[in-house]
Parts: sequence; structure tokens; C-alpha cells
Amino acid sequence: MVEIRTARLLLRAVRPSDLDDLHAVLSDRTAMRYWSSVPHASIDDTRAWLDDMIAIPPAEGEDFVIEHAGRVIGKAGFYRFSEIGFILRPDHWGLGLAAEALTPLIGRAFDVHGLERIVADVDPRNVGSLNLLRRLNFAENGFAERTWLIGEEWCDSIYLSLERPNPT
Repeated sequence: MVEIRTARLLLRAVRPSDLDDLHAVLSDRTAMRYWSSVPHASIDDTRAWLDDMIAIPPAEGEDFVIEHAGRVIGKAGFYRFSEIGFILRPDHWGLGLAAEALTPLIGRAFDVHGLERIVADVDPRNVGSLNLLRRLNFAENGFAERTWLIGEEWCDSIYLSLERPNPT
């Protein structure tokens, strides 16, 4: 898998040695508040998730861990190559790191993988992610109620998309 370097980040394939850093993200209630599953209760939950991430066939998506200053602080990538997803440790929010990670991934989706459109499914309460995607030129194009059952709570979805830019 390719590695992508930005000014402050390294986006790379997940490794078994990332387990502890990923568990710090995926067990954090704040980080997982708007994720599609409950926080991981044990390191074994994260190990199973990591094994699944490693085993994703290339035809189904492309996931990268986000490394900052030598530590994994989150992940970003594509599910079924059209849906973008991302998560960061809360102590790294508000620093522009999510935008820095997503920008080259979006370019890669269009330029390398030939996508015509990227979509996102965001909980309406996740204002930070909605604002980030809007800054990256995603446009809202739908809303649905009770789309995700996370633990005991039904969550709604705002759907956004970004079309491939027209060549100039």
C-alpha cells in the first residue's frame, strides 16, 4: 500500500504494532461519540477491528492510519471506495489535521481510483465533521432519520457528496 506524507502527517497501512494507539482512539467515548459503533470495551475488540482493517480486500476500500509525531492518532479512508470516513483522537481536534489527512485522500480517490463522486454519512450532531466536509466542498444532499443503531441509541444521518472537479 502507498504511503502519503503531508507537512505534519504520514498516512500509511495499518500494522499489528498500531494496536495500542488505535485502542486509545477507538475506546475513547468522545472520539467514538458519532462513530458507527460503540467505543471498544477491550483491547480484544480493537484487535479484531484491526485484523478486519488489515484484511480489507483492495476492491472494497482503502484505509490509512494517520500518524503524527510518530504516533497513530486516527484513521481515514474509503469504504467501498466511494464513502469517506475518518476519526481522530480528541486531543488532536481543531489543529487542521483531519483536513490535512483528507485532502490528499480525496485527490487520490479522483486521480488514482477514478471516482466521479465521494459520499459521506454524518450524524447531524457531529458539527465538527460537517463543517470540515463543507470546507472541503462537500455539499449536503440528503437526510434520513434512525439510520444507525449505536448501542441503545438510534442516530440520524446527513448525506454529503463531493463531485469530481471538472478539468480546467
